[in-house]
Amino acid sequence: MGRMADDPLVAESRARMSALRARLEADEGVPVRMIETHVSWVLLARRLAYKIKKPVRLSFLDFTSLAERRRCCDEELRLNCRFAPDLYLDVVEVRRGPAGPSFDGPGEVIDVAVRMRRFADGALWSERLAAGTLGATQIDSFARGLAASHRDAAAAPPDGAYGSPAVHARTADGIVAAIDAWQSGLSSRAPEWPLLRAWLRDEVARLGLHWRERLRAGAVRECHGDLHLANVLQQGEEAVAFDALEFAAELRWIDPLDDLAFLVMDLLANGRRDLGFRLLNAYLEESGDYDGIPALRFFMVSRALVRAQVRTLRNADDDDRGGGHDAALRYLRLAFALAFGHDPRLAITCGLPGSGKTFVSQLLAETVGAVRVRSDVERKRLFGVAPLQSSRERAGGGIYDAAATERTYARLLVVARTALVAGWPTLVDAAFLRHAERVRFATLAKTLPAPFAILRCRADPRLLRQRVAARHDRGDDASEADADILERLTLVAEPLDDAELASMIDCDAGMPQEPADLARRWTALR
Repeated sequence: MGRMADDPLVAESRARMSALRARLEADEGVPVRMIETHVSWVLLARRLAYKIKKPVRLSFLDFTSLAERRRCCDEELRLNCRFAPDLYLDVVEVRRGPAGPSFDGPGEVIDVAVRMRRFADGALWSERLAAGTLGATQIDSFARGLAASHRDAAAAPPDGAYGSPAVHARTADGIVAAIDAWQSGLSSRAPEWPLLRAWLRDEVARLGLHWRERLRAGAVRECHGDLHLANVLQQGEEAVAFDALEFAAELRWIDPLDDLAFLVMDLLANGRRDLGFRLLNAYLEESGDYDGIPALRFFMVSRALVRAQVRTLRNADDDDRGGGHDAALRYLRLAFALAFGHDPRLAITCGLPGSGKTFVSQLLAETVGAVRVRSDVERKRLFGVAPLQSSRERAGGGIYDAAATERTYARLLVVARTALVAGWPTLVDAAFLRHAERVRFATLAKTLPAPFAILRCRADPRLLRQRVAARHDRGDDASEADADILERLTLVAEPLDDAELASMIDCDAGMPQEPADLARRWTALR
């Protein structure tokens, strides 16, 4: 960061960091790396890391007093022991001794630091993404863990301020003021900003009732608050979030989908829409929180604009003059694309067990950027059965009768409507073997209106039997279909009529499925 902008407190702190760095290097006999952000320094020793807050005052925090830095260090330790308990150790004092500042010597306390275990270089998701080593397995695992973390987190009081429309309005006003200030200093202003500015404020007004209902329902939780790619760490098979937002409670007591939206947006910003929507759908499957979708677009736009705001802070640094500006513009344009990228369209799958419905819908959701909901998962959720749990163990197997099927399709219809009204392409992964089931969703699409497609998934009978048997033996999918169920469903399946054939996209499991071709065929429908 630029030294020209240093005030006396920051300059003094910078000198202290240099002295601490030299002290650690002398003690350990190895180079100590120092990382600087706009609000902190991190000293990376051999096995440990020390994070020290800069004595800065910004629009969203004030670290100029030792008491506030200590409070925030204590909060950082508390919060992050939830997410990464093996990483965070304690809070240590920096003392002024006769030989200079140290973490363990005598003298007056002049600062505090969060002490952590040092993790390996290249372990951050931002680094893994750049290296091409971040994949579906890591995404799915983290989504499940994040959903569990949100489920177990404390809920905000239903009559409190956290997550309220007033907080969202204040946050939006802060974003608008920051971007306005940045744009006013440019000779050539972004043409997208006036429209985006108006959209942001219109959405705050539109979503007021939704946010009040989410707060009353206990959906607002103490979340991470700053969940971007550089704050997720891969440790072997497990990914953990760290560096949770400690300095402003109202920025972490938020809707869980707001927390998730930051990471989804960051994946999109880095050109990985496939991983972004894989993360979104894996999280929604695990949490079942489809009721939060109405505000998802607003959250993603807001997070993109926050990243733009941060980049404008870096743009003020004389070491990052062009890079910060260009990055801020990219985030602003992503925000615009998200805000005005409504494309509500509906596709349902149709096919027997083993015909590739889940594979095709997953592929299409990642390629297009769609919300997907699965009947196998939602059916079990209605009866309190985990996706990979046998319904016979929990519910006596009685979740596949006609009444249970009716409840399942009714739930799928509600979710589809919610996602479509919010402007998202929507995929419903279910058998849809009966004409009446398909008609209900075709009618929904016509009423909204939204383009409608049927993904007819089919396979050779022998291949169907092989796939069903293999999946049943593995036990790694929510589907409980076996050979007997396959045979029964084969007998009740009703063919598509002429009107349905006109909106059909044929998907043969015996042929390679090209994602771009599937996406083109679906998005071409009007």
